[in-house]
Amino acid sequence: MPMTNAAEYLERTAARVPDKVAFSDASGSLTFGQLLTRARALGTVLAGLPGCKNAPVAVLTGRTVQSVAALQGVLQSGNYYVPIDEQMPEARMRRILAQVHARAIVFPEACRPQAERLADCAPLVCLEEAEKTAPDNALLQARREQIIDLDPVYLLFTSGSTGTPKGIVIPHRAILDFTAWMTEFCGYTEDEIFGNQAPFYFDLSGKDVYQTLSLGASCRIFEKKYFTFPMLLLKAMEEAGVTAINWATSAFHLVAASGALTKYAPTHLKKAALGGEALQARYVNLWKAAVPGLQVVNMYGPT
Repeated sequence: MPMTNAAEYLERTAARVPDKVAFSDASGSLTFGQLLTRARALGTVLAGLPGCKNAPVAVLTGRTVQSVAALQGVLQSGNYYVPIDEQMPEARMRRILAQVHARAIVFPEACRPQAERLADCAPLVCLEEAEKTAPDNALLQARREQIIDLDPVYLLFTSGSTGTPKGIVIPHRAILDFTAWMTEFCGYTEDEIFGNQAPFYFDLSGKDVYQTLSLGASCRIFEKKYFTFPMLLLKAMEEAGVTAINWATSAFHLVAASGALTKYAPTHLKKAALGGEALQARYVNLWKAAVPGLQVVNMYGPT
């Protein structure tokens, strides 16, 4: 049966490989089964809020497996997520919340101080508390049946570097079609271990999230510090066995320009898909010299 909702990726994969690690970070990991259970618990809480139906839900996100669970929980509830950098200035958070009229703000316990300052904007939902809720699968199924493939999966805000930040709405059909195309074009399989670079409030991260969920692959989420210290990043990639990266071109260039590749190369890496700005041949050549056989895909400007 054709898919119409991006939430089905997690459901189908959790049914097939429930005990396989889906996402991991510096502090731990979640299997597909655990991820679905947590997402459905949060989804049940959100679905019970007044007016929270096919509506925007803000999520304070970091580079953690918790963030992935929160975003998928919003989809399980029949709503769409608005990821907000947990370290963003309060004034900018308020501008975003004022534009989208979020029905709720989901936050991890570690971000409670930031969230409580926004309590006048929307009801607050603590992720850890919500995950203790018993999932109401009948309620979630009823919500699912009201969503069509043209409804939103998420709403992302641009950086605003050239003006006022703008909200970009991405529907389920766009995620489903693009994920299927990219899987075929890049030759990704369930054996991939993706090395996540892009934060979850940046559109590039959607490639890591939905490739992982659709294929039943695994994804290691790397902390921001690694992209300041390329040698540490390369060693962490090797330890995690990273086979594929979907990175911003600037990060790819940074690692090559640092000279770290001449001292330490990730031997498991096979595929690199890059986008965001023009790709420079001199940096591609440095990567290919360090990682023989590396497949490099220039994703810049496909739209």
